[in-house]
Amino acid sequence: MPGSIQRFVLSDNSVNPDRFRAGRQARPILPMIALALIALVVFAALCAPLISPYQPLQGSIMNNLRPPAMAGGDGFPHLLGTDILGRDVLSGIIHGARVSLLVGVASVVGAGIFGTVVGILAGYFGGWLEEVVMRVVDVQLAFPFILLAIVIMYVLGRGLLNVIVVLIIASWPLYARVARAQALRLRTSEFVLAARSLGAAWPRILLRHVLPNALTPLLVVATFAIPQMIIFEAALSFLGVGMPLEVVSWGSMLASGRNYLEQAWWIATLPGLAIMLTVLSVNILGDWLRDWLDPNLRLA
Repeated sequence: MPGSIQRFVLSDNSVNPDRFRAGRQARPILPMIALALIALVVFAALCAPLISPYQPLQGSIMNNLRPPAMAGGDGFPHLLGTDILGRDVLSGIIHGARVSLLVGVASVVGAGIFGTVVGILAGYFGGWLEEVVMRVVDVQLAFPFILLAIVIMYVLGRGLLNVIVVLIIASWPLYARVARAQALRLRTSEFVLAARSLGAAWPRILLRHVLPNALTPLLVVATFAIPQMIIFEAALSFLGVGMPLEVVSWGSMLASGRNYLEQAWWIATLPGLAIMLTVLSVNILGDWLRDWLDPNLRLA
């Protein structure tokens, strides 16, 4: 009877440890592909001046609207075609990766640091500080994200630094809410109470005990926020309130090609494809990171 029960348990796919381990080992194939695409985008961003075949803003009216792989008037091929001003689309995509990655990473780091500090302080101390912080968060979350960003950009003006500041202002409440929830959970834990009973000051408790144990969900949130920031930057540039004209970005390339979709589809389609692949790769990697950091989904 015990042997039959054991065979029955092992035959069930939902609890078979060997099949579960095999599934966990086979899963990272897709994240590795996503990681390779992200590494390609990062390489293109870092080495843009070296690998770009043309200057991103260098154009020629004689080479305008060249299809992909068509040679221009200078005899050199444009692998991804040219836009209405004769600028090389591939060069624009390569240089646009620098703007998208810089905005995405910088805004997430800035919003993450500010929101985490505010949220942990509010959750740990509670009282009027928590009430004020959470009411500010609720008021800001009541506004649509993109509408709030457009209003702030209209006041500050176009520019790379302004876009980063706007995205930080618009996205910090998410980190504050997550950090507050973790601080509320950890402030009554045994190790925090023990440190407090031993006379540890609150900065030491927050830095040595609360913050390290709250980082996992914050890292997952930050991973999923990077592609969102890339999309929002592209949306702001597409609407004409993001990057200035002298800065090439994927959103501005989309905006310049929206009126030529029928006669020159590649101007808007290829930068849009770059945005889609980058965002999808980061999301896949973030989903894998969330599963990997969850102890309930890992085998002992």
